[in-house]
Amino acid sequence: MFDNALPSSECWLSGPVASKGTDIDTLILLAHGAGANMAHPFMADLAAGLSATGMSVVRFNFPYMRNNAIDGKRRPPDRAPKLLNDFKLHIEAIRKLYRPRQLILMGKSMGGRMAAMVSSEVAVDAVICLGYPFVPPKGGDPRLEPIALCPAPLLVIQGERDKFGAKGQVEPWLAPYSAQLLWLSDGDHSFAPRKSSGTTQAANLQQAISYSVSFIRGLHA
Repeated sequence: MFDNALPSSECWLSGPVASKGTDIDTLILLAHGAGANMAHPFMADLAAGLSATGMSVVRFNFPYMRNNAIDGKRRPPDRAPKLLNDFKLHIEAIRKLYRPRQLILMGKSMGGRMAAMVSSEVAVDAVICLGYPFVPPKGGDPRLEPIALCPAPLLVIQGERDKFGAKGQVEPWLAPYSAQLLWLSDGDHSFAPRKSSGTTQAANLQQAISYSVSFIRGLHA
């Protein structure tokens, strides 16, 4: 399904999907951020925490990360059209293989932005963005178009100190849209708080998992 220059995509499975195989109730397709692949501890802990609640999780690498794994060279992310095409191929394959009743797209940073964008082209049940990159690294206007055009229920979970969109900045940006916004105490872009905050990155990640599960379970309540 992929370019000849790329290896076959590899997916990592967590939760009931690993044993049941087909006719999954709820499946989360989890996309990584720009700088860390699906094996990063953040992604692994997130998948483990979600699967512990009974959710099924599939992680995958975008094409540039698959190439990085071949030769160890660090590459910048592919451009959006290539990322979106790859995302759509994974959605198609996952639906054929597991036939989930609900398909939820979840992504960290860039992965969340791609999830919101692809939802305007492929019908999914919901989108969850973890640390949405509102402001580009070099500054500029907030990236609101993917949120504005996302037709699926959308949840944004953001660290209060996220440099790509912090508490006090994000609320007016999201006000015109129906997206839900939830905050993680003193968290940065990786949800890590300062030592003086009285909380931890692990606690914030667990809170993000709890927010996500509640959001998903409330979709058809």
